This record gives sequence, C-alpha cells and structure tokens, in this order.
Amino acid sequence: MLEDMKLFATVVEHTSLNRAAERLNVTQPALSRRIARMERELGVDLFRRIGKRLELTPAGQITYEFAVELRHSYSDYLQKLNAYRSVDTTLATIGASLTTLQTTLPGLIASMTEKHPHIEIKAITGKSHEIATLVKEGKVDFGIVASSVEDDPSITSIPLFEDTLMLVLPKLHFHTIERSPFPVENLNGMPMILFSPGTWYRTMTDELLRRYGLKPDVRMEIDSFEAIIRLLAPLRAGTLLPRSYIRPELMEDNGLLVIPISEFELTKRTTSLIYSQPVWMTASTKYLIEETIAYFGRAGTAAAD
Repeated sequence: MLEDMKLFATVVEHTSLNRAAERLNVTQPALSRRIARMERELGVDLFRRIGKRLELTPAGQITYEFAVELRHSYSDYLQKLNAYRSVDTTLATIGASLTTLQTTLPGLIASMTEKHPHIEIKAITGKSHEIATLVKEGKVDFGIVASSVEDDPSITSIPLFEDTLMLVLPKLHFHTIERSPFPVENLNGMPMILFSPGTWYRTMTDELLRRYGLKPDVRMEIDSFEAIIRLLAPLRAGTLLPRSYIRPELMEDNGLLVIPISEFELTKRTTSLIYSQPVWMTASTKYLIEETIAYFGRAGTAAAD
C-alpha cells in the first residue's frame, strides 16, 4: 500500500504518467497498470483522463491527501527509527543542577537505559546558569535545570514540571502530629535538617521561612537528600523536600510521613529542559530530547492520577 501511494502521489504531482514514469524509473505501461490496479482495489476512479492530461476525481483528491499524509508520517517514522538505532551507540551528555541530579535525573536515566541498553549517559553538574553556559558552548547535549532561561535568545527553554516543598517527618517520633491542615507556625522551633545553601531548593526554603516568619531549629545542613532521609529518625528531626524527590516506596521504606503545607504549595519552581543550536543537533540528540519531554509528561500524568 505504501509503495502504491508513493507512485500515485508522484503521478499527481507530475500531472503526467510519462513524466512520473521517468521520475520513478519505470515504464509508462507498468505505471499505468499499477494505477489501474489501485483503482480496482479501491473500487473508485482516481483520475479523469482528458486527452493526455490527468485530472483528479473527488475520490482521487481524498486519496492524494491521504498519500501525502502517509508520506510525511513515513518520513517522520524513518527519522525517529534512525535516531533510535543511533541511540544504541550514542554518548549522551546531560547537564543538571545538583538538586535535579538527585531528584529527577535518576528516574530519567533509568528509563532511558532500560529502553536503550547500550546508551552511555554522562552527567555534568553545576548551578543553573553554569549549565546554561555549557549548553551554549555545546559541552552538553541538553540541560535540565530548576528554572527557565528566557533572557537568552540562543537557548530554547521547555518547561517540564513544577515543584513545591513538602514537610517530611519520621513516623516514629511524629506519629501524633496533626497532618491536615498542618499549621505552618508549627515549624517554629521544630528540629530540622536542611539542604546546604547554594541551590534553588535551599534558596526557596529560606524564602518561605522568611515569608512566614518561621525559625526552625536547624540541627544540620547536608548536600545529599539520601543522607537527610537516613538522619531524620536518629536526629528526631523533620525536613522540607521537593515533591519531585518524594516517592511512596522511599517514604515507606524509611518510615517517613509526608505532610503538605498549603501555604508552601502556593510557591512553585519550574524545572525546564534547555538546549541550543537545533540546526546542528544530531538526530539522536533530538530523539533523546523528545524522550525526555515525553518521560516527564508521563510522570506528570501519573502524579495527577
């Protein structure tokens, strides 16, 4: 069917069986037989033959529109398939901010390597503006940062998801706490472990604490979410974590409670994918960008459900 539609579209676009036959490198009688066979199989006339000129019938016009759409779809399919093949031998370099590296990148990399077992992924970390510079200089294929880059026309920024902060507490020591609604003033004096200063996540935490006049008892500052999770119960402390890092199984395995704070949910931070110079981008990189956008789209749909 695909081959017949390609032949048919070529005849329409050359308005002549002879010219189309030359273009397709077939004889004119052979091409005529193929068109006649199509008409028999479809049960309609595709052309009106006016002397040596061919004119599309209404059915022929519909068939031509379908043939063009099929040709475009097939071309897109081949491009994606080629990218899929090339991914198997590709080294992908992704730039990510430190928070992104710990929250969203592990799941993305696991998904990609499961789908493409031979892909090699290299991650470079830095602050968001540093990742943007690496993207511009072509030192990473694309970046995932906890911000958007809208003030640089050489960088394309695609929002992936919005993040908020949630309170996480060890069940063993806070099992009697009022969960909903949780009074934000209860954070005053609460023992807490916070992420080290210097990331968007810590900046957002400090801004929220200042906004609501909150002064928790900060027992420790660490630059590892995993370490924070493990220390909550021993230190009998709470923490504020990005929603993107929180997984039900992670919370359950570590005996933790997740408590949303309505005031904090009003403040969101957008994580974006950034890339530069699409003209020079390889097919495999384009494909990986599409895969990344689709991955976070699926994750967002699952979270909404």
